[in-house]
Amino acid sequence: MGDYDPELSNLAYDAKRFMLHMRSIIEMAPLQVYYSGLLFAPQSSLIREGYLKKIPWVTMESKVADVWSSLIQILEGHTDNVKLAVFSPNGKLVVSASRDNTVRLWDASTGKQCGVLEGHTEDVSSAVFSPDGKLVASASYDSTVRLWDISIGRQCGVLEGHTEKVNSAVFSPDGKLVASASEDNTVRLWDTPTGKQCRVLEGHTDYVILAVFSPDGMLVASTSKDNTVRLWDTSTGKQCGVLEGHTKEVNSAVFSPNGKLVASTSWDNKVILWDTSTGKQCGVLEGHFAIVNSAVFSPDGKLLASASNDNTVRLWDTSTGKQCAALEGHNSVVSSAVFSPNGQLLASASWDNTVRFWDASTGRQCGVLEGHTNFVNSTVFSPDGKLVASASSDKTVRLWDTSTRKQYGVPGGRTGEVNSTAFSPDGKLVASASSDTTVRLWDTSTGKQCGLLEGHDSAVHSAVFSPNGKLVASASLDTTVGLWDVSTTKRGRVLEGHNWPVNSAVFSPDGKLVASASEDRTVRLWDTSTGKQCGLLQGHTGGVTSAVFSPDGMLVASASWDLTARLWDISIRKQCGVLDGRVLEGHTDAVTSVVFSPNGKLVASASRDKTVRLWDTSTGKQCGVLEGHTSSVNSALFSPDGALLASASDDNTVRLWDTTKKATIEIIETHTSINIMKFSHDGTHLHTSHGVLQLNSSLHSGGQRELAHTLTHSLYVTDQWITCNMQKLLWLPVDYRLRCSAVHDTANLLVIGSASGSVILISIDFTALPAAYLQSSVNVPVIASKGFLGYNFPC
Repeated sequence: MGDYDPELSNLAYDAKRFMLHMRSIIEMAPLQVYYSGLLFAPQSSLIREGYLKKIPWVTMESKVADVWSSLIQILEGHTDNVKLAVFSPNGKLVVSASRDNTVRLWDASTGKQCGVLEGHTEDVSSAVFSPDGKLVASASYDSTVRLWDISIGRQCGVLEGHTEKVNSAVFSPDGKLVASASEDNTVRLWDTPTGKQCRVLEGHTDYVILAVFSPDGMLVASTSKDNTVRLWDTSTGKQCGVLEGHTKEVNSAVFSPNGKLVASTSWDNKVILWDTSTGKQCGVLEGHFAIVNSAVFSPDGKLLASASNDNTVRLWDTSTGKQCAALEGHNSVVSSAVFSPNGQLLASASWDNTVRFWDASTGRQCGVLEGHTNFVNSTVFSPDGKLVASASSDKTVRLWDTSTRKQYGVPGGRTGEVNSTAFSPDGKLVASASSDTTVRLWDTSTGKQCGLLEGHDSAVHSAVFSPNGKLVASASLDTTVGLWDVSTTKRGRVLEGHNWPVNSAVFSPDGKLVASASEDRTVRLWDTSTGKQCGLLQGHTGGVTSAVFSPDGMLVASASWDLTARLWDISIRKQCGVLDGRVLEGHTDAVTSVVFSPNGKLVASASRDKTVRLWDTSTGKQCGVLEGHTSSVNSALFSPDGALLASASDDNTVRLWDTTKKATIEIIETHTSINIMKFSHDGTHLHTSHGVLQLNSSLHSGGQRELAHTLTHSLYVTDQWITCNMQKLLWLPVDYRLRCSAVHDTANLLVIGSASGSVILISIDFTALPAAYLQSSVNVPVIASKGFLGYNFPC
């Protein structure tokens, strides 16, 4: 053998980490390795350094990790929350259980999925290997335990007898028994070879969450919602100990490898260590700030790993009870963690639909992305597109310069999560509404707070500027609307009258009125100059979700949970009088939004009944029912000339309708639910919070159907992809997938707020893109005028 070459060794290590981390995209679209793989690799990655300069068409501003973290790989495939992941006895396989009703098998060395075990009809709550690794037992909310032969990937037994959901199942150390825990308040023992029930362990006073055998198989420990852990003799089925100390339900327990300790986790955020010989506490591990879901000992018993709703896994020294590492990186609840047989790897399963591998020997904390440290709730561009404001559950608002891609404002002082942000019409101010009961104003030129609007007694849902930017109206859970003078930052008016939380507030086009929609089933009109109520729009029998003024400000349309939209003529209102509005009846479920046509002659109402309905504002009569969506319709929007109507639905489509013929002329699959839409001025594109949708056809004033040419490019972001002109352009790894997004009208700048707390600014240089992306015809002209986002991926 030749001399050891450290540079070559480092390159080989980096290449291995790169391939493991990017495995899913290598299998799905190999050429993305040269795009997103390089962009999202750590700054110091040798592979990134050597090849990243070869991507001329994209600029991304978001601090990725400096070095490879202890996270090794992410296993994707489940379509719903992953509840548990467990290594096989030889460490070569991992089994995962999910709410998608499946059990999946994975190769631990490569991350490749090597089996999908289907048969359960409801959530799979747990899965575990037999001691010899030949079987898997899975427990389900369908009240059964199922046995699977992994050599052939088929079911070989169904254990039936429980009368409620089965929360967990586990093999005895010799593999001859299976213990199952159920919401029927019992633990049941089953004979593995025959599948027959052999004992019922009764004693818990509430449902049993988990049962686990001791290493010698002589004891079973069970945890329950009754706040206790109970020990049972497996040979007799008798209870031999009650471990009391938790103050809330105990959701898991695990024996140490030598059987001398039991670790229990609870909704009280604690892990407690117990001496099995005496039943007494010998350690309380505190540090998690949310429910602890499970704990597991390392094979040598020296470490304990705990998984929590605080999105972390924590490692503890069992001899001292001290925390020795926090593994951060999941974007949601971590439901379980487990060591590999050699103790070198830790696998964690999470509600972010992933399983993650960690290097347990280092316990090194993952790199924290610069920016927000919790969910990003909203991102919004300033009117001129030069700034982006992001609001987060980490209690901050951050400002980003879109020209330099740098964050320059990190306002502090929050005491509650930020629910929304809004720019003033001139872009000089940002108003943020928070759960800490305040609205704050920020100077966009400096990023500093320039106003604190205090006075609400409960969380503020939203804040909005008046058309001239001189006032801010805030809607709050405290049942009031606040009217604030921006120049003095004093609340000039408290608009009181609602009896329940206010869902939204909106200014009239001339800024002289505010309309507020409330859970008290009313819309109230307020005079902004006096703060007095000047109209009570009463008649709804359910909470009012939103209200909107007509373009001329003379009508108000309201949407409600009572299945109706209502139309109100505010010109005939009397001081503090009750307005009788036309009732737009016909929907069979809650109305989610209402919108006026540009000329004010029509109202479109969107509903959870899967339809959009058109109404004549002069008569209040229904003049069209637009049917076709297969799920709730969230919003509807008229084109600038009123000839088209776009509707967005939870069925992950946007439909384009001819308002004259009342017919669908185009369907676009959006791969996600959209709530916010805006037509381009010429009606050829639809701007959404996820990006720009290029429309195949557009109806202009002449009624002719024409190919859309005005914008050459359209950027759009789905769960996993950024697309250009409806073709897959850039893949997003799990940690960078959107919780919210915004695309500027120039269609070359995209902002993504992720669940991990990062805000990503991505700019696309269209002049450097491959020619295949620049064709205006890529919008897949297709049968039934249906366009598919990301239909082709050009190589």
